[in-house]
Amino acid sequence: MADAEDLELKARKERERDELYSLDISGVEWHSAPGTEEHEERVEIAYLPAGAVAMRSSLDPDTVLRYTEAEWRAFVLGARDGEFDLEPAPQNGDAGPR
Repeated sequence: MADAEDLELKARKERERDELYSLDISGVEWHSAPGTEEHEERVEIAYLPAGAVAMRSSLDPDTVLRYTEAEWRAFVLGARDGEFDLEPAPQNGDAGPR
């Protein structure tokens, strides 16, 4: 039973992904963090139908990642919770704790 449910879930996610990437997003409005300048490297996002989000780098606008509403929500909540925090870089040549 679990295998059939897993296959069904996988098929549904593939359909959602196919639909998301088939959307024409040529006319979307891209947003970036307040205070960034046009010439600065920045992450840009666009809001898509059904709560989906597209994301790209200002330096590579032709490469666009797309996320379903559930994926985007999981990412934002994880970021808020510190899931993606980077370890502090070593200072003044210090290799960090030993």
